[in-house]
Amino acid sequence: MLAAFRSAVLPCDTRRMTIVLIAILAYLLASGLLLRSVAHDGSAAGAWRWPALAAVALHVGYHALVAWRTNGGPDMHFYSALSLVGMGMAAMTVLFGVRGRTAAVGVVVFPLAAALLALYHGHGHAPSPVLDWRLQLHAWLALLAYATLAIAALLAGMLWLQERALRRRQFNAWLRALPPLTQLETVLFRTITVGFLLLTFTLLTGVLFVEDFLSQHLVHKSVLSALSWLVFGGLLLGRWRYGWRGTKAVHWTLTAMALLLLAFFGSKFMLELVLGRT
Repeated sequence: MLAAFRSAVLPCDTRRMTIVLIAILAYLLASGLLLRSVAHDGSAAGAWRWPALAAVALHVGYHALVAWRTNGGPDMHFYSALSLVGMGMAAMTVLFGVRGRTAAVGVVVFPLAAALLALYHGHGHAPSPVLDWRLQLHAWLALLAYATLAIAALLAGMLWLQERALRRRQFNAWLRALPPLTQLETVLFRTITVGFLLLTFTLLTGVLFVEDFLSQHLVHKSVLSALSWLVFGGLLLGRWRYGWRGTKAVHWTLTAMALLLLAFFGSKFMLELVLGRT
């Protein structure tokens, strides 16, 4: 009865489109306010967090509405997975960027999340097969690990830009919005550590809960994920044992993230969009 009432008040397609449009506008508003704050006084303080919080809430609501309206499990296909990772990145930016200058990463993250949400909405929704709680746990851990390590990749890019600007003595306004170099490195490695742990649990749950890697076309995905795990682990070991930092840390982070992107989204793109398999 409640579902009939909701459908009568506002058709499902209209409701979805409304949520998407408001979420995109809120993301762009948050990014604009954050950019203005950075350009004005070199800080990431300001009112950006409220539209960002609203955008993330609407983003979550959109996926919840799609899952509620479709049969089967949550949509975990290519475009939905992209949108979920963008949502996770935006949520972490809001959560951990409120009190620190690392919120400057939101200038990139918020428009990216808006674009991925629009892409998902534009390409429609496909219900996934019903998964038991173990495989759902594996899938959600994977998405959370990708979102966390994607933030780490953006932080690595910020670190590279900061070091490059300092070497060239280019003291631009955006440079003042970033944390000090040592603090940014600390945040980077903390983020990598959290992402590495999540990726470890993802691989473990995959080994424990996935029954047939060959029939599910998961061999190449597992190999690339394991290689990414080794690179991230090697970076953390090098940081602990040899004090790796700076450009070396950036190169290792971006290499590991590229392997991870190929493992998940590269394999999903080939299987679902090129070969037409699930």
